Amino acid sequence: MTSRMTVRHVVGAALVVIGLVSLLWGGFRWTENKTVVDIGPVKATAEEHKTLPIPPVVGALLLVGGIVVLVVPTRRRIR
Repeated sequence: MTSRMTVRHVVGAALVVIGLVSLLWGGFRWTENKTVVDIGPVKATAEEHKTLPIPPVVGALLLVGGIVVLVVPTRRRIR
């Protein structure tokens, strides 16, 4: 077995990470700063909190799918 990072490994690891994040935190959250008023020297901004919820079932499927992609060996082409 070689220690090369293939696309398959990267996709599997990404699925595992996204699945864990969605199960542990319920999704992704971030904050955006928006300009509300911009009149000459007067500038007012507001923070807007956004959420991308991911259902637990989807998170579990992503986690299991990522583990399967990482663990199941690749098929070898028969000549």
